[in-house]
Amino acid sequence: MANTTLSGRRIAVLATDGFEQSELTEPKRLLEEAGAKVDVISPGDAKQIKGWDKKDWGQAVPVDVSLDKADAGQYDALVLPGGVINPDQLRINEKAVSLVKRFAEAGKPVAAICHGPWTLINAGLVEGKKVTSWPSLRQDLSNAGAHWEDSQVVTDGNLITSRKPDDIPAFTETLIKALAA
Repeated sequence: MANTTLSGRRIAVLATDGFEQSELTEPKRLLEEAGAKVDVISPGDAKQIKGWDKKDWGQAVPVDVSLDKADAGQYDALVLPGGVINPDQLRINEKAVSLVKRFAEAGKPVAAICHGPWTLINAGLVEGKKVTSWPSLRQDLSNAGAHWEDSQVVTDGNLITSRKPDDIPAFTETLIKALAA
């Protein structure tokens, strides 16, 4: 019998080509197992986006909603997977940054892992906040006014951040608890 903890909840995952494979597919799987409906949102008209699996291109993932049609009001939370290519593209996409801001302004959980917090910087969401990330983003986050710490999961208000694929179980469980509260 499926877990219904998040029954009726809708989660958006914002990503594009080059997302870290496990950082999209594993949270998506765990959220769905908890009963949530999870939509992958991506810029452009692509029917699928391709992951990055450690050192080479990974599997493709279907896109459910085009960024142009995405409405933060239809979702309960946002997940920003990492990888280097994916968040580097999203953080310079005004529509992507705007969507992230709308989730945050509505007080909805915004969960970013690995390099995902790059997009939080461009959305102006990290100043004065405690966060974590892949270690190479520490200086970027500090320069943006965040208080970086090396922890598996850091929650500050509606922001949930984690460092790397090893943190995915704790990252997803923290998001599930935030949504179930």
